[in-house]
Parts: sequence; structure tokens; C-alpha cells
Amino acid sequence: MIGLLQAGASPEICEQIAALGLPLWSELPCDAAHYLCWQNERLELVTIGEKGTVAVDFVGGAAAHRRQFGGGRGQPVAKAVGIKGEYVPRVLDATAGLGRDAFVLASLGCEVTLIERSPVAVALLLDGLRRAQADTTIGKIVGRMRLVFGDGHQELAKLLAGQAFNYLFNPPATVPEFDVVFLDPMFPDPTKRAKSKKEMAAFQTVIGDDPDANDLLLPARKIAKKRVIVKRPRIAPLMAGVKADFVLGGESTRFDGYLPLSR
Repeated sequence: MIGLLQAGASPEICEQIAALGLPLWSELPCDAAHYLCWQNERLELVTIGEKGTVAVDFVGGAAAHRRQFGGGRGQPVAKAVGIKGEYVPRVLDATAGLGRDAFVLASLGCEVTLIERSPVAVALLLDGLRRAQADTTIGKIVGRMRLVFGDGHQELAKLLAGQAFNYLFNPPATVPEFDVVFLDPMFPDPTKRAKSKKEMAAFQTVIGDDPDANDLLLPARKIAKKRVIVKRPRIAPLMAGVKADFVLGGESTRFDGYLPLSR
């Protein structure tokens, strides 16, 4: 269990964490391996015994570098979702993680709804989104992002049943439709995890793999108006064993594209 070490955290932060079902700790339990804390003016995931921490920072760091120098519409993820000319799709990211691809797409003009089921990831995302919202440089970009705390399977089923999402951040004025459903489940790849930075490997351990990810493909194809994009390690098997309608490959990652199915 991951909890929030309350020292330094505002009552608002404590309330948000508790609302996600995570415990509040006045001191660390003796068996804690990871914990959330408020430091460096942001929410961070700390791993006991490691120097590095995990936080969501859309304003600076890697996100800022990618936004300014990452290649814009030439990036593989932009090509995969079909950004071209004046067309920018409405995207549903059903396995949002830390929101990195979602932010890239939002920076290119897409309206992006993020679904994430891990309360730890959602806590980090919500903090990152709210801090970025106040930034004059990227506030407009983050204004195109929305966050839903829920299991992707259940949330897609709700959409198919005509039910609305319960938004944690930036709810839309009307019920949206989605041109693209983007799926990037945590793939059980020990080699990939071993190559990750220590702090990100720890985050992947906390979040866990998505062994039920195959069940997302069918409802996603019924929801998407234009395409479903599945991001996979280059040599990973096909999602649910279903052959893609098109593939965009890269050195370490590929994007499998699937056309919609009728409901």
C-alpha cells in the first residue's frame, strides 16, 4: 500500500489523496517501500533507499524539451493518431499512466481525455495538471486535457452504455465523442523495465502490469470514430492476437492501428 506522508502537505492535498482511497501517514510504516510526499513544491513518489523520485512535470524537464524540440507533428505518436493539416483528432487515452503522450498530443492541438485506474498515478497526474494549468506558457495546452479516475474497461463500458464520465479535472461542457482511442498498457517486459531509470522502474513496480489489457481492444474499436492506436514495444505480440490494419514502426516502439467496428 502506498500512502501520503502528511508532513508539508496542505489540507487540500491531503483531502485529494484521501479521496483517491490512499492512506494518510503521520509517519512512515516500518514496512513501507514507497510513499507519496509533498516536496520541491510538488507531489512526488519516493522509493525508500533511492535518490530519484517520480513526479508529473509538464512545465519543465523532459516535457518542455519534447514540446520545444521533439519534432512536433513529425513525432511517431502524432502520425499514429492521424494529425494532418488542419485535422487534429479528439483522443481518448484509456491507459494514461503519467500522461506523457497525452501532453504531446494536447500540445499539438488535440483534445485529450485521460483515464487512469492507479490512484498513485492519478494523484501525480492531478497535481501535475493543476500546477501546469497555472503556468502562462502551457496553461492553454493543459486546458485541452481532462482526467478521469477509473478502470479503462469500466469507463469504456460506460461510454458504450451512453453514460458520462466523472471527471477529476477540467470536465467538458458537453459529452465528447472520440476520433481516436489510444492504448498504451503497461506491458510485462522485464527487459524494458531493467533499462528504465531506477525511479521509473520503481513507478512501474508500484503501478503494476496490465494483464487484462487485451479486453480493451474490442470496446475501443466500437468507440473510436476513426481509429484505435495501440502503443507496444517493437517485438511485443499483437494485442488480443488481432492483426493490425496498419503499423507505424520505430526503433524500440511500434504503433498498431485498428479501424473502428460498428456497435
